[in-house]
Amino acid sequence: MGHIKKEILIGIIVSLLATTCGFFIYLEYISEFSISETISKIREGGVLGSVIALAAIPNLFVFWVFLKKKQDYRARGVLITTIAVALLTAFLKFF
Repeated sequence: MGHIKKEILIGIIVSLLATTCGFFIYLEYISEFSISETISKIREGGVLGSVIALAAIPNLFVFWVFLKKKQDYRARGVLITTIAVALLTAFLKFF
């Protein structure tokens, strides 16, 4: 695997971890219900796309850090993941 592809993959992985952490923070600290209750309410309410979009907010910080450290290819990986999350959110909202 080339150096550039490896750096982009690292950015994607870090972005996925940041999104997962954002989702966990939403489930654990923002919702007043237990994790299982919150997940069922998200499914019932049809707001999974919105919750995923909120969970992707930490990607802004990760993207900024990579840019400040001049790690442009890792920042590109974060951008790719963020665009994928946005497309997933749009798909879940309209279909």
